[in-house]
Amino acid sequence: MGAATQGNTFAGLSLILDRMAERRDDTAWVAAQAIAPDVRFLLLDAAGRAFLHADRDALRWLDAVERRQLCADTPAWLLGIADGHPHFLLALTDDAHAGALEASLVARRASLREAGLLLHADEAGLFAYAKGLAHWQRETRHCAHCGAPLVIVSAGHRMHCTSAACGRMHFPRTDAAIIVIVEHEGACLLGRQASWPPGRYSTLAGFIEPGEALEDAVRREVMEESGVLVGEVCYHSSQPWPMPASLMVGFTAVARDPAIRLRDRELEDARWFTPRQIADGIADGSFLPSTPLSVSYRLLEHWLRERAGLELDALLAARAVHA
Repeated sequence: MGAATQGNTFAGLSLILDRMAERRDDTAWVAAQAIAPDVRFLLLDAAGRAFLHADRDALRWLDAVERRQLCADTPAWLLGIADGHPHFLLALTDDAHAGALEASLVARRASLREAGLLLHADEAGLFAYAKGLAHWQRETRHCAHCGAPLVIVSAGHRMHCTSAACGRMHFPRTDAAIIVIVEHEGACLLGRQASWPPGRYSTLAGFIEPGEALEDAVRREVMEESGVLVGEVCYHSSQPWPMPASLMVGFTAVARDPAIRLRDRELEDARWFTPRQIADGIADGSFLPSTPLSVSYRLLEHWLRERAGLELDALLAARAVHA
């Protein structure tokens, strides 16, 4: 297949953000950035929801004055420098405080799933970054080796065991997962779970296991879920997915044996779809793809374009007009 033409949601942050990893241990420099006149603070509540403007789809950033007046006791964790502005995360822990801030800032709160497609791509990426960091900080409280309490260091990006006998460092965890569109003789393999809305089918996905290459994980997951034997595997694209702490690594693949044999019942159904069947299913409402929030949508979008010259966005738009 050719190169992907549409960026995945939450990806591409490196184009606008310097994470300043080499300065995170320079506490004087970090402190100076946190009081700079042009600093911006991204606010998350305890559930990982961001504060958006009440009247438009944009993050409600705090400036230095607002941070000092409203969140002086909330630690600020460095995200990096974007457009010359220092960017920090403020992760709230008190629900009452978050509610009061929502009112005083004339804001509304939204989850990453809700806001991912509403925000500008840069803000969506920063929200995802902040949510992943905040989740790791919130969930990682004790040393996995000795059980002693941890303290946050390195501007929020590392934790240090407080036991003098241990002193181990802990770093943010990301759980890698594969997601793949498998094809065979002009059709693609899609599956659905029983809990999904009627007609929704998606590409297959699963987590990487210890000691496993990404390509081997693709073959294993497809075999476990559908019974289909996969041969060739090619990288497509990746997507941060901090819900709560994953990285989705997207692939295309070709089946060696297309026979479907549902095994572990994780899937309610799996089928081979031709481009025409997908287009007709969207038109009559019997087929529903994943939302554009996910890399699954981009995998299907790319496959339809490459194999049949069809645009998934256009097919869905036409359906919306006639619905």
